[in-house]
Amino acid sequence: MLILPSLFSRGNLPLMIIRTLKIAKRWIMIVFGFTLLILGIVLAIPGVPGPGIVVFWAGLAILAVEFIWARKLLKKFEDQGSRLRDQLFGRKKCSLTQPKPMQKLEPEIPAD
Repeated sequence: MLILPSLFSRGNLPLMIIRTLKIAKRWIMIVFGFTLLILGIVLAIPGVPGPGIVVFWAGLAILAVEFIWARKLLKKFEDQGSRLRDQLFGRKKCSLTQPKPMQKLEPEIPAD
């Protein structure tokens, strides 16, 4: 008689399926992210039509879910984009200042 290990017992089968699906989802996201990243680089070449920077950012955003290096690079691009926007449109960073204290309004007493 064949004795199945506890790993393949009926109670652990749904847990194994869930783990396998999570791993498969992770790999699909990684492959999709790198595909978009490479496609974005190709589309960013002058003369190749298409939204290269947008596709590159989309791939980087997908990879940022899994990889710290992608998250740091995406943050760096966001900071550079904000700085460029501020220079082009003349926006200044808003400083958080303390609001002025409200004046107490005293009720007007009519003079009799």
